[in-house]
Parts: sequence; C-alpha cells; structure tokens
Amino acid sequence: MSFPISVLDLVGMHPAELAGGAIARSVDLAQHVESFGYRRFWLAEHHSIEGLACSATSVLIGHVAGATKTIRVGSGGIMLPNHAPLVVAEQFGTLEALYPGRIDLGLGRAPGGDFHTMRALRRDLAQSGDDFPGLLAELRTYLGPGVSGQAVKAIPGQGSHVPITLLGSSDFSARLAASLGLPFAFAAHFAPEMLLHSARLYRNLFHPSETLQQPWLMIGVQIIVAETDAEARRLFTTPQQRFLRLIRNQPVELLPPVDSMDGLWTEWEHAAVESRLGAAIVGSESTVKAGLEKLVADTGADEVIVVTDAWDHEARLNSYRRLAKVAETIGAKSLAVSNSTCR
Repeated sequence: MSFPISVLDLVGMHPAELAGGAIARSVDLAQHVESFGYRRFWLAEHHSIEGLACSATSVLIGHVAGATKTIRVGSGGIMLPNHAPLVVAEQFGTLEALYPGRIDLGLGRAPGGDFHTMRALRRDLAQSGDDFPGLLAELRTYLGPGVSGQAVKAIPGQGSHVPITLLGSSDFSARLAASLGLPFAFAAHFAPEMLLHSARLYRNLFHPSETLQQPWLMIGVQIIVAETDAEARRLFTTPQQRFLRLIRNQPVELLPPVDSMDGLWTEWEHAAVESRLGAAIVGSESTVKAGLEKLVADTGADEVIVVTDAWDHEARLNSYRRLAKVAETIGAKSLAVSNSTCR
C-alpha cells in the first residue's frame, strides 16, 4: 500500500481568465488524480482575492464530486467563523446525501480575507477565531444524532456524521483537535514555521474518541515534481511569483514560470517568500522522494495533502502523476483508524 497522498486546490486563475476556465481545470485535475490513486481532493475557501475562484467552496465540492466517482471530496477548509454552523451542516449534509461516503469537512478558524471582507461576510465582527471551539461544538450537534429537546435540526445533516478535520497553521487547532480526538491538518504549504511544534503537540496531547482511536496528522505542503531538478525549480517560480504578489497585495493569478527570480524581488521580499514556502519539496522524483521521506520522518505525518501551483496544466498533471509513483515507494503507516474519518 502506498503512502496516502491527497490534493488541495485553490482553483487558480490565469490573468484575464474567466472563473469557468479555472474551475474546468480543477475538475480535470480531480478526475486525473482520482485515476492516479489519490485519496482526497479538497478545495480551499478564500474571499475577495483576485486570481482565486474558490470562494463558493461547497458549490465547488458538489461540482467536483459529481464529475468523479470514488475520490473523497471536501473542504480545506471551510472558515467556520464566516458561517452559521447550521448552514454549514445543511450544506455538507446535503453533499453527503448526494455523494454518500465521499464528503470531508475540513474546518479552519481564520477569516479567509481582510477586515472589509470579514465585515461583508458577517455584517458584524462579533465572531472571531476565539469563538471557534463553540462554533465547532454547535456544528457537531447538527451533524450528530438528534437529541431529545433539540430545538433546531439540520435537515439534511442531522445524523450524517460527515467526517470533520481541523485545520491550522499554529498550535491552537492542534490542541483542540487533540482534545476532541479529531484528525488535524497543518498548513505548511504557506506557514511552515510551527509545523514541528504543532505536530508534536497534537500527537502528545491526543485523546482517543469514538471518531478516532489514534491521531491522524495531515501535512499540507507545496510539491512540484518534474523530470529534472532544474525543470522543477523553474516550474516553482510560478508559486514564488504568486506569493510575491500576495505580499505586495496584488492579484495572485498564476503566472508563467521564469528562468530566474533575480531582479523580480527585493532582498526582503525574497526572504518573505522563502519563509512562506520553506517546507516546499521541489525536484526530480528521487529528490522529492527524499524530501517526502524526511517530512514524514520529522513530523510523523500519516497523510500529505499537496498543493501544486503550475502555469501549464499538463505540467501540473505530470507533477501529480510522478508524485503518485513516488508515493508507491514509501510505505504507508499501519494505524487503527476509524473508516469514518480516514477512508
């Protein structure tokens, strides 16, 4: 059995491209990685960011699930403070009813946008990341079995037990996931600084639950695989340009790769981009295998969820195809994990 690998997609757009083109590429990608043996295809939630077409995450999940057959499809993640827990339960309960046994609900506590976007989403700023545990408890009430005297029920949703994974880039969600006995996914694809600390904390503090008997740690990481290290590094200039534009508060469309980033960024910008992409694994199959094995050894990861930003769709498909071959050579960890969460 190969090491479990999955995909996280932000539905990246090309400059001046309509959203439909980016969405069509995401569907095609999902169909291909399903055939390559990937476990999950998750879609992110971002709002008011020019260049990303993933704001209506639950709609995209239904669209991708309808175009695939076996791969699990879910959110990486829904930013729970942006939404009423009842609405999230109804949306994912409906998705589970449409595609039984294939839907995942990854949840984050970040706003997924700036101050003005937060106000537009919520109308007021009464909720914050500090409210996340309470919002999560309410959501789990709507997805679990109905109880006597329960005034509000999610229909559909009640009793659906849609699998929940907590996402985070710090130790807050690591602690919460451990205390509740839930899977945890760390966002090392853009915030690798606290990866080792959070991974260790999650495992050390984990309490078994009815959902999960042993910890299940997923690591989100940028990976690009090509025939040679040099070719992969050139393709990697596309995500480097995206993060450069992000810190400049510019649109983050996918841009063509360049031969060198020299002259495109200042020394400070170079350091800032590299800090965001410090966990990235880039190179030939042998280079990526070594990097992936080190990541698993350092973190104890049970699964890796991969972000591969590439300008050329065929290059992106080729990277995921090559990565699937690499994963076949890395032994999967044998853990007694509930089929309801890690199937």
